[in-house]
Amino acid sequence: MNQKMTFYIMSHSGSKIRELTFHKGMVYGFFLLLFFVFAAFSWVIYDYSRLLTRASEVPFLESELAFNEEQLLMQRDQIQLFAKELNLLKNRVLTLSEFEQKIRTIANMEAREENDGIFGLGGTPVEDLDMRLELSENHASLIREMHERVVHLDRDSLGRIDGFESLLESLEDQRNLLAVTPAIRPADGWVTSRFGYRTSPFTGKREFHSGLDIANRPGTPVLATAEGVVSFAGDRGAIGIVVNIDHGHGLVTRYGHLQKALVKSGQRVSRGEVIGKMGNTGRSTGPHVHYEVRLNGVPVNPVKYILD
Repeated sequence: MNQKMTFYIMSHSGSKIRELTFHKGMVYGFFLLLFFVFAAFSWVIYDYSRLLTRASEVPFLESELAFNEEQLLMQRDQIQLFAKELNLLKNRVLTLSEFEQKIRTIANMEAREENDGIFGLGGTPVEDLDMRLELSENHASLIREMHERVVHLDRDSLGRIDGFESLLESLEDQRNLLAVTPAIRPADGWVTSRFGYRTSPFTGKREFHSGLDIANRPGTPVLATAEGVVSFAGDRGAIGIVVNIDHGHGLVTRYGHLQKALVKSGQRVSRGEVIGKMGNTGRSTGPHVHYEVRLNGVPVNPVKYILD
């Protein structure tokens, strides 16, 4: 086989024809080299044009980067502000909790158990969020803690609402109980006979006196010692004109020997309301009011129910 290639070079001017002979390998190598040179040149041109395009985008990218950095700083400031507000909110909830516990203590109510929410084990409140953390390094950690804190605050606020509702309900019950508990003197005057055993002014024998006698001028106002409903108002023989008031919870008060009753059966009265006038009706040695307090039908010492 012929391993050479011959090239003839002719000129338009009619000069001598030149003959060039090369090995085929050299010819193929030359054309291969020429191809690689062309490819490399094309790549350089393409890469240069691409760099020019990228270079034209640099000012825009720099501006966008500066804007993003500014937005990131603002977001970090907002995150720190939000964390500060969460700490303040947590402290306010703790203050409310302490206030609730004080009210429960004053009202002699059972304290609530604090075992979740912003309270740790044993009722110890969790620590505040650390505002000195570097957000560039602890950004995700702070956000995660803030999310957990919001969940805890939400859960604790619901529990706090239930706690205050039960507290208000209990205080209302106690207020109602206090309103119907005898607590004042039924009339102005002098105590002439106390609760307990005494010598009867009529028989001279030792007998049990089931109430408290307070003497004063006839017509002296007699007051209801607590809120209740008049269960009887009228003449009852030995005790004379009497007013009985049912206060509920097993408590009943009686006001005997009245000159006149100023209320009727079924009428609701308030503490301090005038229900009659002091008199000397029934079996009596002088103008006075016989005052009784009965608990579940049993007479008890009225002095224990006089706080004024």
